[in-house]
Amino acid sequence: MRIAGAPISWGVCEVPGWGHQLAPDRVLAEMRDLGITATELGPAGFLPAGRDERRELLGSYGLELVGGFVPVVLHDPAHDPMADAERALDELGTGATLVLAAVTGLPGYDRRPVLDTKGWSTLLTNLDAICDLAADRGRCAVLHPHVGTMVERRAEVELVLGECGIPLCLDTGHLLVGGTDPYWLARTAAHRIAHVHLKDVDARLAESVRTEKAGYTEAVGAGMYRPLGRGDIDIGGIVRSLENAGYEGWYVMEQDAVLTAEPPPGGGPRDDVRASLAYLAEGDPAQGHPAEGAS
Repeated sequence: MRIAGAPISWGVCEVPGWGHQLAPDRVLAEMRDLGITATELGPAGFLPAGRDERRELLGSYGLELVGGFVPVVLHDPAHDPMADAERALDELGTGATLVLAAVTGLPGYDRRPVLDTKGWSTLLTNLDAICDLAADRGRCAVLHPHVGTMVERRAEVELVLGECGIPLCLDTGHLLVGGTDPYWLARTAAHRIAHVHLKDVDARLAESVRTEKAGYTEAVGAGMYRPLGRGDIDIGGIVRSLENAGYEGWYVMEQDAVLTAEPPPGGGPRDDVRASLAYLAEGDPAQGHPAEGAS
């Protein structure tokens, strides 16, 4: 398997006030020490913006860059997102996937407006335009259905699949919280999936977000995201389905965390990441072994 890490698993997030933010040297060193050899970019400012400086830094920890999560307003007819997309592609460099989130323009992921027909038309048109822009540069752009963005619920995911051509980032956790069965998506739309974020989820807390009994950030802080194999998602079944369909992209481990303070040396989020790696290492998911321990 092509397994990568992500700074959000260490609580490093673009949302203001999200929680205590760990320094890059600690996060990257813990990735290296866990045997991870690739990572996503993290929020703006976490890693150097210059490609050469960033490549040197990541290389010093034995890491390569495989993608970057880029929040962009795509639904507003008064806003042209192409400059944002071009800048993100330039900053990521070759070989890394542009992972788009159709953000609301509001802070955080706890509320979102309702789109009208014009807003949806603008969003879908912009997705195709950015997809084409990336392809013209020999690159890949994907849309990440994400809680608290304009593409969250199953009907919205299906609208994107039916009305535009951009590939998807299959994030097992965000899909479930938004009401989409990630296993269903892996089985029925594998040809549209070009990037994967692996999360396991406490279904009870996910339901509280979906029914608006709890905010998204609150639920993450309460432990909604679980180490792989310890939640309510059939991670092994999803991986098997994608591998059998010929998926060749990366599996990025993401167990979003909210930290309240600096963890003691040798502890903290790395323990959950280690548990997820151990789950994936129990056997070859394409042959079915990890699924035996999944809910």
